[in-house]
Amino acid sequence: MKFSNSLLHWYLQNKRDLPWRNTQNPYPIWLSEIMLQQTRVAQGLPYFNTFMKAFPTVLDLAKADEEQVLKLWQGLGYYSRARNMHKTAQIIAFELDERFPNNYNDLLKLKGIGEYTAAAIASFAFNEVVPVVDGNVFRVLSRYFDIETDIASSGAKKEFTAVANELIPNENPALFNQAIMEFGALQCVPKNPNCEICIFNDSCAALQKKKVSELPVKLKKTKVTNRYFNYLVFLDEFENTIINKRADKGIWQNLYEFPVIESDEELDFESVSNLISEQFSDKNIASISIYNENQIIHKLSHQKLHINFYGIELSAKLSNGIPLKSLKNYPFPIVIFNFIEKYL
Repeated sequence: MKFSNSLLHWYLQNKRDLPWRNTQNPYPIWLSEIMLQQTRVAQGLPYFNTFMKAFPTVLDLAKADEEQVLKLWQGLGYYSRARNMHKTAQIIAFELDERFPNNYNDLLKLKGIGEYTAAAIASFAFNEVVPVVDGNVFRVLSRYFDIETDIASSGAKKEFTAVANELIPNENPALFNQAIMEFGALQCVPKNPNCEICIFNDSCAALQKKKVSELPVKLKKTKVTNRYFNYLVFLDEFENTIINKRADKGIWQNLYEFPVIESDEELDFESVSNLISEQFSDKNIASISIYNENQIIHKLSHQKLHINFYGIELSAKLSNGIPLKSLKNYPFPIVIFNFIEKYL
């Protein structure tokens, strides 16, 4: 088909030289796909290189301590990806004799591997004829064919996969999948694409109908929850502090944080100080201050975090404290890590 041939020709001339594209080894391919979910290539590439250096094989990753994995992941966000990746590495290394499943259906059975990732690994590593459908592919296909289906709707994935199935060449599925994703990332970008230089400017339905900015359609709005975190940085005269491992499921599971007072609304300094004095009356508090002049806003996909850091100086040694200088060894959410780097 003309679309596929033109796309492949464009890709061979314009593709970025990325390390996971120069191999059919499923391990680095899988690693890159997990890392690049919700993450731009420019941000993910240094992490990929760090992980490949620290864990050159799936066995190395499987044998690593989870805290080491989370520490190297620090800053990529969506930490459940890292935890699932680590568990899947252990399954592959210890139960599957270090061999990845070599087909789409079996890859889907692994933790943290959904339809898109399974299709990517199956086609890139094993040349299986199965199309990938991610945000880039939704955008390219919806514009080229003028598909107005809401991509957040339940049937969208099936519809777009069927269209991609008609286009993907049996003889080179991996190249096609790479090409359509790359085209969406570099040329058919979300906002203000340069349609004048596009190879499809004579056949793209959205361009002909002046609908490029309207597609793809995504009607479902993500509800954002506001949360208010007041972190407490205890410090005794020996430069010891307290951190806790976040055990609850949800954001930042198994990462470390300072003791926290979470509230339903923003609290002023006096209110937080009173709560600290009430809840930690056994800590020999000498003084309470606030580190950040302005509230720190940290946005996640479904949550907006309003964060303040309070310094609590103590007049007695902490019985369960750890040295401030050891904080760098622990995996923290990036917003807390950045605070540590700036203030401690």
